[in-house]
Amino acid sequence: QVQLVESGGGLVQPGGSLTLSCRASETTPSLGVMGWFREAPGKQRELVAVITSGGTPYYGDSVKGRFTISRDNAKQIVILQMTSLRPEDTAVYYCNAGITRYAAMSRNRAPQPYWGQGTQVTVAS
Repeated sequence: QVQLVESGGGLVQPGGSLTLSCRASETTPSLGVMGWFREAPGKQRELVAVITSGGTPYYGDSVKGRFTISRDNAKQIVILQMTSLRPEDTAVYYCNAGITRYAAMSRNRAPQPYWGQGTQVTVAS
């Protein structure tokens, strides 16, 4: 089973920045799409950003222009750089990844089979 471990969550002031990392276990085969979803209290889980194995990103509307996703294929790591953070960004952020490589972006935007444990991001004064 693929294991994904997130790091970098915490408390940050509005307007501040935070970077999340997610790393797959050493025995994981080469991954296809990797990305991030988030879940705020009382709300359903939503897509934040995903990136294909070839480096093509897709962002949710609420984070466009503020968040940047990147990946290191050799280390099987995906990074989410968050800037201009707002209180409404407060949520548990979950790393997500799959093995299958899809050509259609609609398939890449869908949740993949493997999930991390989640890391809390709180934006408040």
